[in-house]
Amino acid sequence: MRSIFIIALTAVIMSSCTKGKNNYDASGTFEAEETIISSEASGVIKEFTIEEGQQLKAGEWVGYVDSMQLYLRKKQLEAQVKAGLSQRPDIATQLGTLKEQLKAAEKERIRFTNLVKADAATQKQLDDINNNIEVLKKQIAAQESSLGIMSESITQQSLPVMIQIEQLNDQLHKCNISNAVKGTVLSKYASVNEMTAPGKPLYKIADLSEIILRAYITGDQLSQIKLNQKIKVLVDDGADKYKELDGTITWINDKSEFTPKTIQTKNERANMVYAIKVKVKNDGFLKIGMYAEIKF
Repeated sequence: MRSIFIIALTAVIMSSCTKGKNNYDASGTFEAEETIISSEASGVIKEFTIEEGQQLKAGEWVGYVDSMQLYLRKKQLEAQVKAGLSQRPDIATQLGTLKEQLKAAEKERIRFTNLVKADAATQKQLDDINNNIEVLKKQIAAQESSLGIMSESITQQSLPVMIQIEQLNDQLHKCNISNAVKGTVLSKYASVNEMTAPGKPLYKIADLSEIILRAYITGDQLSQIKLNQKIKVLVDDGADKYKELDGTITWINDKSEFTPKTIQTKNERANMVYAIKVKVKNDGFLKIGMYAEIKF
């Protein structure tokens, strides 16, 4: 009786092993396109509102770096520009007297023209007025040119300072920490009141709404797959149960590599395999590093 029980138990185990063996075409682990967000400014972090696991939108404001010194430097340069530009001559005011003289002379010319026609004035008097008008016009043109050159020179002298102000505006903008891509915060590397610098990592983020399964196939399986092919992805969902998901092949490596030690292939004797990427929509169940199998 005992022998019969042992034989039956062995048969069940063998059947179970046979059923689970090679029940898939390839296997691999999930990964995501991770982005490390780094600081663009130097200084003390005054506010940093993110936590690991938090979901962020692209462009969302998450904190700022102390910018007081940059702001004060900007105010100093703005005052310097204002003081410099205030030295520009008031062209309209300085030419006002000459233009009034010209206006009066032109009126006088009209009056004397009528007097000459009535033989009440001489032609020489009218010619003198015309000459005076020409002199006034030349004086106005010369002074206008001189004042314009002076004003332009002062403006040009202020341009380098104005460019410095633009640079400070850019640096002030970079003191604001904005999230670059939509996704979930995976790791946080900095905290409030810590010192940061350009290029120093602040946090790591990845969009987990679609996750990538990196799987490996053998050379004889290459003919069975193609880009954009729909396949089935099997994820462990408890004891002897699999959750079946739809996936799309988005990348096939054109070079073979040695089989990773952590990966099993359908052909256990295969030494060289090809990596593929399968995009899968994630409802929150899938996690980075989770193991999965696929069926073509």
